[in-house]
Amino acid sequence: MKRILWKYLLIAVLFAAPAALFGQDSASAAEEAAVAEAEAEMNDPTQGEGDDSSGGASEIDSGDTAWMIVATALVLFMTLPGLALFYGGLVRSKNVLSVLVQCFALCGIMSLLWVIYGYALAAGGEGCAFMGWDSSFLFLNHLTVEGASGTIPESVFVTFQMTFAIITPALIVGAFAERMKFKAILLFSVVWFTLSYCPIWHMAWGGGWFGELPGGLPEVLDFAGGTVVHVNAGIAGLVACIMVGKRRGYPKTLIMPHNVPMVLIGASMLWVGWFGFNAGSELAADGVAGMAMLVTQIATATAAVTWMFVEWRTSGTPTAVGIATGAVAGLVAITPASGVAGPMGAILIGFASGVICYFCATSLKKKFGYDDSLDVFGVHGVGGVVGAVLTGVVAYKSFGGSGAAGLEGEVGMMAQVMAQIASVIITIVWSGVVSFVSLKVIDAVVGLRADDQIEEQGLDSNEFGETAYN
Repeated sequence: MKRILWKYLLIAVLFAAPAALFGQDSASAAEEAAVAEAEAEMNDPTQGEGDDSSGGASEIDSGDTAWMIVATALVLFMTLPGLALFYGGLVRSKNVLSVLVQCFALCGIMSLLWVIYGYALAAGGEGCAFMGWDSSFLFLNHLTVEGASGTIPESVFVTFQMTFAIITPALIVGAFAERMKFKAILLFSVVWFTLSYCPIWHMAWGGGWFGELPGGLPEVLDFAGGTVVHVNAGIAGLVACIMVGKRRGYPKTLIMPHNVPMVLIGASMLWVGWFGFNAGSELAADGVAGMAMLVTQIATATAAVTWMFVEWRTSGTPTAVGIATGAVAGLVAITPASGVAGPMGAILIGFASGVICYFCATSLKKKFGYDDSLDVFGVHGVGGVVGAVLTGVVAYKSFGGSGAAGLEGEVGMMAQVMAQIASVIITIVWSGVVSFVSLKVIDAVVGLRADDQIEEQGLDSNEFGETAYN
């Protein structure tokens, strides 16, 4: 019996050994073939992302598309209801409805303007260094279901950028809250959108001036809108609040927020929505978007805590409005750097914005006497400048950045910082001139400021025939 078992065992070994050797040879051959195929694809520019049967058009990625649809909704959520509630809580109860209506109306108007001609002025490739143009983009007549922008449908890209066009003019209304005529606000917003927002968008993201600065300066880094959105809106807000004038009684009369919980709720919505703003600006669901989300959280947390402790130190107590405003300052400042900064750079930007924006929103405003009602300049303008300039620092690997776009070894940090400063100066001058001239014209046509009696009674009941609370 044992001899029979040994015979069967020997036969099994004799058959199994060649099979195993054959299997190993087959696996090795398969691995070699796979490596050869991969090398061939790497050497063949027609293979990989963006290759399809249409001859080089981008291939739509379902994951990127799904993320960008969510990001677009998040950015719209920042305006409605986030910014509306944040601003609404900061004003007095007799004017809360006016702020909500202004944000709501601007959402509708800017959406239409972006469709009719805004996208053509901003993204059109037939313009100049200062303004884009493409007549086929008017009314988005060129859009098709199959049309792509990178790995997402162009319709999604257009809608995503539409939400930026919505929130930027809405930010400005906080500077002259409680005293400017509604029709003047609408006229100013239309003119400013056309002559300032669209040109700066084109300069930064549409292949315009910021990519070809004079003096051999490198391309400006503005990942999600430090200059396009925040510096642009902040300067417009400063010019507008000075030209409209101070609120009645300011600064002798203490003007307090009417609903602090509303402020905190609005700020919280802004914080959440900002992940779509920054991480969405990568236009893909990838590692850059993930890092943008992380550094947004880090910078915002750092700025909120920094503002809290600085306020605690200077005034004796931290406030809810203060920590919420500090968080917004951090969100603003990290915006241009969110695609290139690392965690260490996010902490630096968050700390710097928390300290600098605090003193600009308090001491600087008091010293010069302008009435920036809801600190649009102090937070968005100054925070945008801080973030834009520091982007040229934190992008470097020595500061934990990603070393984006050939910075390491090719472009010196000082050259990059100078490019960032140049973009800030251009934005300040451009937005300032457009705002001043347009407000002058509008003042001559319809007047800027509400009558004293209307301002005293409140804009809600006089301009809208309603009140927020009954």
